[in-house]
Amino acid sequence: MKRALITGITGQDGSYLAEFLLAKGYQVFGTIRRSSTTNFERIQHIQDDVTLIQADLSDLTSLISAVREAQPDEVYNLAAQSFVPTSWSQPVFTGEITALGVTQMLDAIRNAKPDARFYQASSSEMFGKVQEVPQRETTPFYPRSPYGVAKVYGHWITVNYRESYNMHATSGILFNHESPRRGREFVTRKVAYTAARIKLGLSEEMRIGNLDAQRDWGFAGDYVEAMWLMLQQETPDDYVVATGQTHTVQRLVEVAFNCVGLNWRDFAVQDPKFMRPAEVDLLIGDPGKAFKVLGWKPHVSFEQLVEMMVKSDYDKLKAEHNL
Repeated sequence: MKRALITGITGQDGSYLAEFLLAKGYQVFGTIRRSSTTNFERIQHIQDDVTLIQADLSDLTSLISAVREAQPDEVYNLAAQSFVPTSWSQPVFTGEITALGVTQMLDAIRNAKPDARFYQASSSEMFGKVQEVPQRETTPFYPRSPYGVAKVYGHWITVNYRESYNMHATSGILFNHESPRRGREFVTRKVAYTAARIKLGLSEEMRIGNLDAQRDWGFAGDYVEAMWLMLQQETPDDYVVATGQTHTVQRLVEVAFNCVGLNWRDFAVQDPKFMRPAEVDLLIGDPGKAFKVLGWKPHVSFEQLVEMMVKSDYDKLKAEHNL
């Protein structure tokens, strides 16, 4: 039985990855930070099937202990401060966790289980002010947020450990991937949740930022398969994971409100406080390498993804409020 250790197991990606690996017959371990209010909602249905270990990306000793306990064949580093707007208000914290935390994890593996295969969750935000369209593995990085800058560090330190210590260390440059488990602070979930609330008479408007920003959105459940496929390769490498299609935030809003039979223009209000200090205008990935080398393909379309998210929030809100 293969063993896997997932940092960030209680997050969106961690929960889908844990499900995926359990279905593959893995013994799954996950790290959680010591907290009086840890949220297990996303893994509640599989919590009895995974082993949770207290550890923190800012504490090397705890990470070494976690690796020694889990003795993993594969380590998936998904934990991070991952909300881009927060990275401006907490840039140092974002750097400590999202950047230096990767070094801590790599060092823990190097010390406690050097033959473990390592996956680093890199991000399309590293491309920022894009230097070419679409973005591929060789596209130069130009991050436009403290989060993007931190992810660039995490990406390059993974490459550095791979080349310096001959570690099986791989980065997946994942473009935006969403699901009903996405946090409500993220624009896709915010739009889906608010559309459902308005349809049910629980809200009257939706405040939104830049409607012109374009993103390459896919389904998180599809993307965790790509993570796993990367660590099954004999040679570690870096891969862009994306759909190769882009949509504006306005199109996201339009599709979401169409799902509940409403005209978005009647409810959307642009609010300057949701505008980024430095905007990333256009992200669209070229997943050709992942398609060819990994044999990976996304299965859920953009429209199916948005409908899935709106329906999930609508059904939950209806049940919660006895509507």
